[in-house]
Amino acid sequence: MALRSLSLLVLVAVALRESCLGTSSHSMKYFSFSISEPSQGLPHYVSVGYVDGQVFVHYNSNSRRVQPQISWIEKVGKEDPQYWDRNTQRERSNEETFRGDLEILRLRYNQSEGLHTWQWMYGCELQADGSKGGFHQYGYDGRTFLTFDKERLTWVAPQPQAQITQRKWDAIPGKNQRHKSYLEEICIEWLEKHLSYGKETLLRTDPPEVTMSSKTEVEDGMETHVCRVDGFYPREIDASWTRDGEVWLQDTLRGSVAPNANGTYHRWLSIQIDPKDRSRYRCHVEHDGLEEPLDMALEEPKSNVGIIIGVVAGLVLLGVIAVGIWFFKRRQDDYKKAATSEEGSNSSSQGKTQTA
Repeated sequence: MALRSLSLLVLVAVALRESCLGTSSHSMKYFSFSISEPSQGLPHYVSVGYVDGQVFVHYNSNSRRVQPQISWIEKVGKEDPQYWDRNTQRERSNEETFRGDLEILRLRYNQSEGLHTWQWMYGCELQADGSKGGFHQYGYDGRTFLTFDKERLTWVAPQPQAQITQRKWDAIPGKNQRHKSYLEEICIEWLEKHLSYGKETLLRTDPPEVTMSSKTEVEDGMETHVCRVDGFYPREIDASWTRDGEVWLQDTLRGSVAPNANGTYHRWLSIQIDPKDRSRYRCHVEHDGLEEPLDMALEEPKSNVGIIIGVVAGLVLLGVIAVGIWFFKRRQDDYKKAATSEEGSNSSSQGKTQTA
């Protein structure tokens, strides 16, 4: 069970990361997760809130309190004293509901007792052009269970076991319209409020630092170049390889945009080329923090000869140092022996009458 719990934590981390990294200009998203058989002190229910990928509130069944996770959210409690108690009561209610849902679903799927999970994700997005988006979905044991279609005002059930819940929820008068209103109005209002509270960090623009590295492949003489883009915020960035000014995808790899510990982001992209065509390629980067796009030229790989010479010189230096230490230690030992014999003769003459 411990191994399964550890694996589950990895899956939760991936789900949390994917849920908070959207392509919108600004977003507010929540992820709630319940597990039927937690072990080793793990909570059976967790709820996390994100604004633009930053965790701002957290609740779990061990603490049983909604707690702030970033400094700017403290401003909400000052303007709305009931904010923390109100949201804590909501999460406690969700915790109990999730516990009952897990048992209902286990029976519906005709499963034995054991490890089962129930997830809930929802949130809204405010695009750079002013358009708004939102989503609302549930998952059971890692698969999509229900997804809300806010345009058609209905729930979509990809599995037969979910159709029972779909019909039940669709039949509640006004329920789906309230979901739509929340995603398009209330959620957006709270997102804008949070952006105003955390504008020093959420609305800043940190330009990327672009660095290049390269190497020559021994087997075929081809060159591999890596373009690293680091320390930028917000996360939206356009980084690509170009050949003769046009985007080039052949023989390229790219990593996804990933967060740094300080709230900024990084990514990398690599390309393999024929050395004779090196001058035709550029690493092209566009970001809100840049006054104009960057086009970084490829550098000639450093010669391995210099590295070998450096290593050899280092080994020679280490040898010289080792010999020096040995010589110094030898001289020190000789000195100690001499000093010991002198002390012996002096001590033997202490009782004699001085002649002067």
